[in-house]
Parts: sequence; structure tokens; C-alpha cells
Amino acid sequence: MKFRPFNTMLTLAALALSAAPHIAAAQSTVKVDGSSTVFPITEAVAEEFQIQKRGKVRVTVGIAGTGGGFKRFCRGEIDISDASRPILAAEMQACAAAGIKYIELPVAYDALTVVVNPKATWVDQITVAELKKMWEPAAQGKITRWNQVNPKWPNAPLKLFGPGADSGTFDYFTEAINGKSKSSRGDFTASEDDNVLVQGVEADANALAYFGYAYYAPNAARMKALKVVNAKGQAVLPSAAGVLDGSYEPLSRPLFIYVNAASVAKPEVREFVEFYLTKGPALVTEVKYVPLSAEAYKIASANFKAGKTGTGFGGVPEVGLKVEELLKREGKH
Repeated sequence: MKFRPFNTMLTLAALALSAAPHIAAAQSTVKVDGSSTVFPITEAVAEEFQIQKRGKVRVTVGIAGTGGGFKRFCRGEIDISDASRPILAAEMQACAAAGIKYIELPVAYDALTVVVNPKATWVDQITVAELKKMWEPAAQGKITRWNQVNPKWPNAPLKLFGPGADSGTFDYFTEAINGKSKSSRGDFTASEDDNVLVQGVEADANALAYFGYAYYAPNAARMKALKVVNAKGQAVLPSAAGVLDGSYEPLSRPLFIYVNAASVAKPEVREFVEFYLTKGPALVTEVKYVPLSAEAYKIASANFKAGKTGTGFGGVPEVGLKVEELLKREGKH
């Protein structure tokens, strides 16, 4: 299978309809929105699913960001919300107020990646303390040059690019680096579209950004991933091996889809999620993320078939959580 380029919106209905125009009237729709990090996985799954359904089902996938996706999800506007962090307390309350019950399903691991322009020859690795010095709220308007973070680095402008406030990547990174979700300086170039961040780093020799590994991998020739120094003092590059053995921390994280429990009554939604959990692992690898263990997918499938609603989290992100641990407590909240 070839690596798929990313788009800002997936609508493969035209492809499906061209193959079977006579069944357009019977076509049903699965609506997905949310995380741009999870988007490449869902895009790949949706493409394969629509081909299998021969035009009978249309799947639309947006990238409103994790927070934006949950806003739509908790208003009952979509069937599935892609999320690069767990549902938060305020979102849980919004869904409860609207009578929306949900099934939380982890689908992959991501190595959140810190990147620079290849011309930034002065830096190959970075510590959590250095990242915090760059990104903490106190840095706003004050930490504006590389040598202010580390005196060994040049007296050059520090140009920061990062996900917007509706992004689950923003939430996870700030929790992992600054110790509190959404706690960040605000004077950086922000976008919910990771492709914009990629382009920003490619165009500026003094740039630094962070985003999901799947947006780094196809652009690796045009940017440089930094090694992140873990709690043991090891400088580790983002990789599948580093995620699975726990050495790439604290920036490894699980990725999720949340399914509206009421939508499961629709055959097209039920079949799409079942397809996601069975065919998804191969596609996760294709788009450069890390599959869960076979056992984790088996448990997730059982949870879905049982209609196990709720979340294994208490409304706050948890850094360093293993999916196997999560699945044991799935649906407690």
C-alpha cells in the first residue's frame, strides 16, 4: 500500500459514485470530525471502507481539531470524533447535558515530534526543561532568541510554530512539558492544520515546531526531528520502537476515536467502526503511526460490541498511560 497524501477534508463520495452511480439514492453517510493528528488514520480507513462498500456509504472526515471535534460531537452533529487526547471534564459535561453517550476507543500510538529546519545545525537534541523554557506562559514576549534557552545556541530569532488551542496535540504537549494542559505562551504561529506548521518549519531556518509523527515522516527530507532527553537522561528520536519500549517519553501518547452510542444503531456506523478496529492496524502503520498490541485491539473490539460507554479517564489528560492499562478501566466515567 502506498502512503496517502493528506488533505484538509476527506470526501471520497465522488470516487464511489463514479463506480456505482445507480445506487446514489441509497447512499448513507458516516460523519467524522476532530483531530488533525488522527485524520491520516481515519482518512485511510475511510478510503478502504468506501471502496469495500462500493458507493453505498459515504464517509466525510474533517479536521476541526480535537476540541472542535468534541464541540460538534457533543451537539450531536457527527457520529465519530477523532481525538489526540482523552475527552476533558467540560466536554464530558457538554455531552451529558445533550444526552450524548459515547464509546471511547484507542486506535494507535503517536510519537509527538519536535522538529527544526535542517539549517539549524546547532541543535540535535532537546530536554524537557529547554522545551518548557521555550513554551511556558512566562516565556511570552521574553524568550525570543535561541541563546536565551541555551547559551550554546546562536543569538538568532526563535520562531515557534504549534497547534492551535482547539488541538489535542496542544493539550497533550502543554500537559507533558509545562505540567498543565493549555498552559502555554500565546505568541507563536498557531494552526489546527499540521500541514501549515510543516510549511512554516520548511520556510524558516530558525523555526521549531511540534506535531504528530505522521506529519513529520513524509517530510523528513525537509526538516529535522530532535532527540528528546527522557527521564533517564537518554536522548531518543521519535520512532515506533521508542514508543513501544517507553523510552521516547514524555511525548508518546495514545490516539482515539469516540463513537456516539446512538449512532451505532446505524449499520453504516457500526460497520465502519468494526472495519476500523480490524483493518486499521495495517493502515496505522501505513500512515506512520504505531499500532496497538493485538490484544488491545481485541479488547477494544469487545468493548465496542458490548456498547461499553464512558471514558477510562477522569476528565484530565494523563501523560505516559499505556493503552492496556486504559482498556482495563474503560468506561468508568
